[in-house]
Amino acid sequence: MNHFDIVAHRGIPTEAPENTIASFQRAIDLGADAFEFDVRLTSDQIPVVYHYFQLDKFTSATGMIFDFTWEQLQNVEVFCKNNPPAKSGRISTLEEILETFSGKIDLEIHIQGPEPEAAEIIGATLKRFSHLWDQFELTSYEPAMLLAFQEVCPGLARDLLFPRSESWMTLDIVQHQAIHTSRLAKARAVHLHPSQLSQEVVNALHNQGIEIHAWDVNDEQSLETVAKFGIHRICTDYFKQALAYRDKMS
Repeated sequence: MNHFDIVAHRGIPTEAPENTIASFQRAIDLGADAFEFDVRLTSDQIPVVYHYFQLDKFTSATGMIFDFTWEQLQNVEVFCKNNPPAKSGRISTLEEILETFSGKIDLEIHIQGPEPEAAEIIGATLKRFSHLWDQFELTSYEPAMLLAFQEVCPGLARDLLFPRSESWMTLDIVQHQAIHTSRLAKARAVHLHPSQLSQEVVNALHNQGIEIHAWDVNDEQSLETVAKFGIHRICTDYFKQALAYRDKMS
């Protein structure tokens, strides 16, 4: 069995509102190797940390986040969907999260997009922390976004997020798509779902010099799969479960 680093997806969303300072701090307290968070732009083009387009998913506001200014968002409460009694949180800017946590833990920064100007705007904030880029990885589903960040932030690790397979996608198709979309994006690594892993897929990607991380590693079977194939970095919604499994296999 192989050791893997554990990335806490949106912090510890089972205990605090996801993508909030409290959730990220809890990830540090529990010993996560990294935490993942999402970045979107407000209507006045301020990078903020929030996953959904819709504010009415799990907040006190209603509407689309891209229709709100940063000033309008500052009094919005964010609730914990997995633990309703938990104390509510608030939306932070990217700058606040980087100032609070950079240098304390590795950061996986998911650029939600889709605005073409996102790379320039978000990149301006990231550049102020370039001395810590060895602890950052930037992710996106969009090859064009990753290429744009290559121009804006050369030297920052950029990884391709590969979506869950559709019903017609056999593993040989996944392998082909993952290799060539990663090449297109000039990505360091591709993040695959555990259901997309096989020894053939892993070998083929590694032979192309492409690293593999895994996302949505949220059950025992998925943990066994990533361990079996030697995946060295996983992202999970259930940090304690993943940590217990890793400790058991050590």
